[in-house]
Amino acid sequence: MLLIARAMSSSKTRRGAATIDLVLCAALGGRLHVLVVKSAGGAAVLPYTWSSDDESLEQAARDLAKDLTGHAPAWMAPGAATASKRHPAGAALSVPFVGVVGPTVVATGGASWHAVDTLPALAPRQKAMAEGALETLRLHMDAAPVAFKLLAGAFTLAELQEAYELLLNRRLHKASFRRALQAAYLVEPTDEWRSEGRGRPAQLFRYAPRKRRGAHRAVRFDLVGR
Repeated sequence: MLLIARAMSSSKTRRGAATIDLVLCAALGGRLHVLVVKSAGGAAVLPYTWSSDDESLEQAARDLAKDLTGHAPAWMAPGAATASKRHPAGAALSVPFVGVVGPTVVATGGASWHAVDTLPALAPRQKAMAEGALETLRLHMDAAPVAFKLLAGAFTLAELQEAYELLLNRRLHKASFRRALQAAYLVEPTDEWRSEGRGRPAQLFRYAPRKRRGAHRAVRFDLVGR
């Protein structure tokens, strides 16, 4: 149980120090999930570790994610540090990091995935972090390939649209979404195809923004119901 040893140890001697709390997200079964672990006392908690002078906060969060899944996050960004509400370790300050991984990454070391709308009871500060994670992802969507990082390296356009819909919590017009992708120059087709039930197989694409257009361009589309 490397995670428990790394994240939960020395809580009494380090009380008052800052924690780095990880909100690691994945798209599984058409729903957004968050990684949860068990504390030494058996309570559900978001993974956390203590800040250290030996490494940066972001590197500590990446190392923690790797301890849990065997992989570093495909994308990660910090949230706002908070000292309000109770933390499971009694930390005076917490810095959340929101990360995403692809659908093939599995939880190890006693960790498990939980849908964001059915998370187990968390300490108040961590609950607020989990609830704010989706907003952090949305804030970065136009500047970073967040939705793409929830997918495997090769994906169908239907899977990409689903990832955007998960993050936005809104349905999108299929034709508008695909026109927006074409205008943003973010994807290119591969030579692979995948059967998706009845009908013609769907072509697989990969994230490949044109360098002359910049690293990432915003995808602008119409929402269903507007």
